[in-house]
Amino acid sequence: MHTIAIIQARMGSSRLAGKAMKNLCGKTILAHCIERVRQAQYINNIIVATTLNEEDSIIEQEALRCGVKVFRGSENDVLSRYYYAAQKYKADTVIRITSDCPLIDPKILDEVILFYLNNKYDIVTNAPNEEKERTYPRGLDISIFSFEQLKNAFINATEKYQREHVTPYLYENLENKCYYKSKIDYSKYRLTLDTKEDWNLISEIYMNLYKGKHDFYLDDILNLFKSNPKLEKINFNIGQKDFKK
Repeated sequence: MHTIAIIQARMGSSRLAGKAMKNLCGKTILAHCIERVRQAQYINNIIVATTLNEEDSIIEQEALRCGVKVFRGSENDVLSRYYYAAQKYKADTVIRITSDCPLIDPKILDEVILFYLNNKYDIVTNAPNEEKERTYPRGLDISIFSFEQLKNAFINATEKYQREHVTPYLYENLENKCYYKSKIDYSKYRLTLDTKEDWNLISEIYMNLYKGKHDFYLDDILNLFKSNPKLEKINFNIGQKDFKK
């Protein structure tokens, strides 16, 4: 079973352009994301999937510098980018991750991978489209599915949002899906990087917890919030964009 994590990344962003290459404590956001994903025990390969745009050559260079493989494909048809990347690197199981998650938790990543491998769901995710089903903070988003299901979506997805966001077709058409949930609802927290406010919060978290290596995880972040309640309010009013728009 060849399990690969595909991290989508590009320089263009309507809310925070160039965020993947922003410098955070001496390393890029992309590098931090890769380092944290690399700690997961049940991943065989990490691929950074970026676009063919010239501005994204810097993404390719950074990914190669970090020692991971790269695939370049369509900017807007991200579903095809994932499909061709997974096909090229012979994935059996695909894990979707985005580069705007420099706080992704490898412990949770391993939990979700093991759950997927030990059960017979077509897709397992802790980041459902339905907000009421979410229990993990944004920024710890993981979706796992087989190459065959990815191929199915690639062939059959027709709506623009289904191709731009990779997994909506699977959520909408698969009956055998699982929304992986934590015992406590942490969905009010926002640990993803999409706006200036998100950047301010993530910078504060790194300033407090990052000492040159990634040895802090969700529990440590929650404890930081308990000791300094003002932190979680930095981006409290930021909403997620509607993926269908």
